[in-house]
Amino acid sequence: MDIHSNPLDLEPLSPRQSDITDVARDVGRVSVEDLAERFDVTPQTIRKDLNDLCERRILQRVHGGAVLTTRVTNLGYESRRGIASDEKRRIGLKAASLIPDNCSLLINIGTTTEQVAQALLTRKNIVVITNNINVVNILAGKPQIEVIVAGGTVRPSDGGVVGETAGDFIRQFKVDYAIIGSSAIDLDGALLDYDYREVKVAQAIIENARHSILVADSMKYERSAPVRIGHISQIDTFVTDRQPPEAFCQVCAEHEVLIELADPTE
Repeated sequence: MDIHSNPLDLEPLSPRQSDITDVARDVGRVSVEDLAERFDVTPQTIRKDLNDLCERRILQRVHGGAVLTTRVTNLGYESRRGIASDEKRRIGLKAASLIPDNCSLLINIGTTTEQVAQALLTRKNIVVITNNINVVNILAGKPQIEVIVAGGTVRPSDGGVVGETAGDFIRQFKVDYAIIGSSAIDLDGALLDYDYREVKVAQAIIENARHSILVADSMKYERSAPVRIGHISQIDTFVTDRQPPEAFCQVCAEHEVLIELADPTE
């Protein structure tokens, strides 16, 4: 169904609502404040527009705004990169601070895991195995960092190497740390994604690391995805930008998962 279409019992989208939908499709998340300024209307008017769009299941309300409804397919790579970009940068810095020199690690696909790679540029004598072409581009050529790329099918949408071949390649290694991303997180601890081929590789990464680090921003509780990567109980440390919901914290506590919060001032 076209994103601007609507059920027969609803009025057609207004021009502004169509424009709001286009903005959400481009950037993934829209805020009431930004939209009010963009369209020169009151926040109350924008809230009504967002409520209408959510009623049509085009958008999904989140605190302060709305996100594009994407329960089956992920947002485009550039849109994902732009969502919560500062939070991802700070998460990357925090996660990298947990990684010492002279170690080995696996890094999987994701815009947040790429921020971890960016923050690892000053590390010495580390070996990075990855199925993320963007991570390769960040780390390649650094004399103190050895980069090993998993073989497999390169997904053109985001440079991820996916499939059984990539998973089999990763199973050859046993590393000190794994850096894992997740497209969505359920409050019961389920870690979710969109592409079952990517999930197979993520599972191999978790299974072949001595210490697994999940990196994900707080928006991931507001999203849903159809494929299960695994459960938070398989993770040793969770790095995020703010305190998770209480129900999720309880699950982490039950399974002795350490929650590390990114520094809000960095």
